[in-house]
Amino acid sequence: MRMKSLLAFIILFAVSAASAGKAGADVLDINEAPVLSVPEEMPGAFVYDSGVEIPYPDDGVKGIYVSGYIAGSQRMDELIHYVNDSGLNSMVIDVKEDMGDIMMDLPLEHEVAVENTHAFVDPETVMAQMEENEIYPIARIVVFKDSRLAGAAPELSFQNPDGTTWQNGRGENFVNPFLEEVWEYNMEIAVEAAKLGFKEIQFDYVRFPEGFEFYGESLDYDLGQYDGEGDAGEQRVDAVTDFVEYAYDELEPYGVDVSVDIFGYAATHGPAEGIGQDFSRISEEVDVISSMIYPSHWGPGSFGIDAPDTEPYEVIDQYIQAENEVLDALEDPPISRPWLQDFTASYLGAGNYVDYGIEQIEAQIQALKDNGVDEFLLWDASNQYTRGVNYHGE
Repeated sequence: MRMKSLLAFIILFAVSAASAGKAGADVLDINEAPVLSVPEEMPGAFVYDSGVEIPYPDDGVKGIYVSGYIAGSQRMDELIHYVNDSGLNSMVIDVKEDMGDIMMDLPLEHEVAVENTHAFVDPETVMAQMEENEIYPIARIVVFKDSRLAGAAPELSFQNPDGTTWQNGRGENFVNPFLEEVWEYNMEIAVEAAKLGFKEIQFDYVRFPEGFEFYGESLDYDLGQYDGEGDAGEQRVDAVTDFVEYAYDELEPYGVDVSVDIFGYAATHGPAEGIGQDFSRISEEVDVISSMIYPSHWGPGSFGIDAPDTEPYEVIDQYIQAENEVLDALEDPPISRPWLQDFTASYLGAGNYVDYGIEQIEAQIQALKDNGVDEFLLWDASNQYTRGVNYHGE
């Protein structure tokens, strides 16, 4: 019997007994105390207790990304010291990474998940490290970019006309956001991460492949419950938003926050129907929205800037004003916690980039602060973060 049903039964019994007593029936005569005392405030829900106590940072999350490989290596101690000494307070740690590999041994049941689980990270060790150092732990779970699941179950991915599984230009696969089986696969992993003690589940690659609107019609894939619902762009937006809503509901019993990484242009240019990301709709379903707004990722001329990577303050300043406008229009907006750039984008070519160091990182942080945003995350795929940065702004 569910707890709520049991409680209702007890209350019903008590009320019935009391009513019978008032009618003069000789039902039960133990003492004059009430059979059931109901507390003034009833619990809203029963929440899973991981046993890991790490409070949300008083001055907001200021953190770094840590790959699963690094989290399980000796470099993890170095990064912990760096976070402690620098004034940062949080780590986003890979649980399920970009290829679909699961980086720590979790008690999973799905056959594909089990086959692609690795012991790069000892989960108990990393949670003990986070708790001892009061570092707020965020579990990164890459959702729809997943070569492992696509390889094991091609029917959950996208098929070329010749029957092969579609790949992007880097040879990577995505799985199909329309399919609830894919949602459930990722949710099993997310739930176990929450039970482990992570305080937030951050979903990345919550989208269709880039450019899908241009080539999607040539691919074979299942629309699932979205077949016949709206046009293609609306279907994609609905599927991605519905997944986020589903994930939030499924994780609610575990007492974790839910966040989503999203392209910045989904806020500045309206719904990105090609990849299925609607900034406003996704923001309504999460606790935290983390827009990826690296100056290097904006094309020439964005925000009226010829080479955006060379003007980090101006890019972030103009972006966050646009984002604030979108979030201010929501009834219950989430926390804004953008991803900032701590890497040099030399691949952009001479004149289009600058070396990123203390000045460029502080400029991005200051632009956020000047617009009322105090939380941020730093991205560097190699986890070589710039030392000596003032992470609190002026």
